[in-house]
Amino acid sequence: MRHKLARRFAAVLTVVSIAILLTLISCGGRPDINPTLPSNMAIVISDDPTGDWATIGIKIQSIALTPQGGGAPITVYTAPNPVPVFNLVQLNQLGEVLANAQVPAGSYTAATLTLFANPGDVTLTASADPEPGFAGTPGASVPASQIEIVGAQGNAGSMTLPLQVSFDSPLVVKGNTSNALNIDFDLSHPAFLVAHVPPTGPTIWSVNFGLAGHDRKVDDITRLVLRHIYGTVNAVAADNASIVITRDFPVEPPTSPETAISSSQKLSILADGTNGTLFFDLDAKTSATIKNFSAQAGSLPNKFVRVAARYQPDGSLVAVRMWASSSFAKVWLNPEGYVLHVDTANAVLTVSNEDGTPLPITVNSSTQFFFRTPYNPPADATPIGTGPAFLTNIVRGFEVHVSVVDPLANPLFEHTVDIETAAFSGSISSPTATGYTYTHTFHTTSDNYTVGLNYVAANTPNGKDANGNPITGYKWWNFAFPRQVDFGTNAIPDFIAATNGTVNFGGTAGTMTASGGSYAVWGNSANPNGWSSLFTVLTPLPIPLAKVSANFVTTTNGGNFGITVPNGGTTPVMVDLSSVSGSATLVYQVDRQSNIVTVSPQDITTSAGLNNIAAHLVNGTTVKVFGVPQTDGSIKAYVVIYFTGTQPTS
Repeated sequence: MRHKLARRFAAVLTVVSIAILLTLISCGGRPDINPTLPSNMAIVISDDPTGDWATIGIKIQSIALTPQGGGAPITVYTAPNPVPVFNLVQLNQLGEVLANAQVPAGSYTAATLTLFANPGDVTLTASADPEPGFAGTPGASVPASQIEIVGAQGNAGSMTLPLQVSFDSPLVVKGNTSNALNIDFDLSHPAFLVAHVPPTGPTIWSVNFGLAGHDRKVDDITRLVLRHIYGTVNAVAADNASIVITRDFPVEPPTSPETAISSSQKLSILADGTNGTLFFDLDAKTSATIKNFSAQAGSLPNKFVRVAARYQPDGSLVAVRMWASSSFAKVWLNPEGYVLHVDTANAVLTVSNEDGTPLPITVNSSTQFFFRTPYNPPADATPIGTGPAFLTNIVRGFEVHVSVVDPLANPLFEHTVDIETAAFSGSISSPTATGYTYTHTFHTTSDNYTVGLNYVAANTPNGKDANGNPITGYKWWNFAFPRQVDFGTNAIPDFIAATNGTVNFGGTAGTMTASGGSYAVWGNSANPNGWSSLFTVLTPLPIPLAKVSANFVTTTNGGNFGITVPNGGTTPVMVDLSSVSGSATLVYQVDRQSNIVTVSPQDITTSAGLNNIAAHLVNGTTVKVFGVPQTDGSIKAYVVIYFTGTQPTS
């Protein structure tokens, strides 16, 4: 059995997996607040990266808010017909704009996301080059019969999965005000996507969307990096300042040539009247910087467009770059996805597109690289590098959107590369007062990298704390406790102390060190001509499938047991579990009977839960541990999975 952390920083566990951003935008008008007026609501979904999957597709039926004090739920999103498939893998810290809605003034305590849950409504396609040990077949789609959607309910053909997320504090909506709410479903949870590989029979993928959900405050809507928006132009405004588009979605599974599904959802998008919008006519193969649509007013209606947009403080969308064509295939055939390979010798960047197909694209002397910074419009529109030499600054796992000179040419030549997220990950070493080193090893050895990152400068704006106070400088947190952010003068010393632990399994299994994932920014004063680490998430190591070598022993605040790694390990290692409420280790019993896999959480904050795991964590039990190495050589466990029924293979 190979249990992969389904949502990862380029294959290392990440913080948040699916976020549904409900942004309450100002209605404008009078300066006074009228509590009876509704607010416009822009609905966005986002996600974090994974190196193992090309597609984790979902279909969202609806999103509704629960009024405080009772009353009927307020539906803020209803799926169009036909229902689009949203590929979570493509939403690496990016926002996918779903719709706009009117939300009545009032207080709301929860949100309910309803997914379609029939066989085939959740789709899984493996990456063309997944991590070593991945349980799936590279590039292959998992048959619907091998995907188990935990919690699905209803009759065949109309099954759904309702997911309710309670807010930490009520969402208060007032007319003429701006609010934002980010609801996170933790798909990076080690038990979200469990692959059970038996000695004989099919691999079953158990998908559990209902493990955890919480709201995360959005400090500044203008800092959201949005995924490119596709649509058909309905009209150009009379003043030529904006266009109205009808959202288009690609047919799933993809067709050749790619065709569009038109929805009923409409969006208004402004030209950048201050900095200018870079406009590409893919039919005429021309480009221009425009501050309004006057020159395009006669030709744009009924054309397909792709838009790199940003939010303004009032919630309006402004185009940073726009591509237009009479052919949907032309605006679509500009790959967006993960960087799969970087070939600096031959100046080729390989990007994994929507369906997992690796697309090699040649960089030439005129190729421009941009780093998306929507909160800084001039920087968002200014290239940070040009030509093949800049490829040395890109590693596998970055999320990019490539625009090619001619989308129908062979080979493809890049015109622009939008770096949407710069994600580094791997084993952490050599932490100092100024930076640290990441080492990442991939299945394709030419993708391996060792990169030194500086911390961002101490005066760099970096979000807000739990009380709404601005944070400046580098910050980090433990994946298990995303709300316990370490920042300020002690952040770097604490980070150094937290990454000094190792665990040694002996033999060929060897030593494992702390690991993490980071997002970087370009051109910070700490490194004006390179990447600097904005934050780091310490991630629990996925320990190889192990056997219990010393029975579980209960202690005052939890317990511990010993493990050995059968394949190459010679040294027993102790695993510590916490039973303290709020920070307890998450324990799951995974049972397979025939082709049914059941994932059952065990509450070890109770005596019954502790007694149950003590009865199962005995010599010889197969376990999967996710944890952080400690300075004494033990593992502080975040998740422990033990197996009953049909046993998994290594």
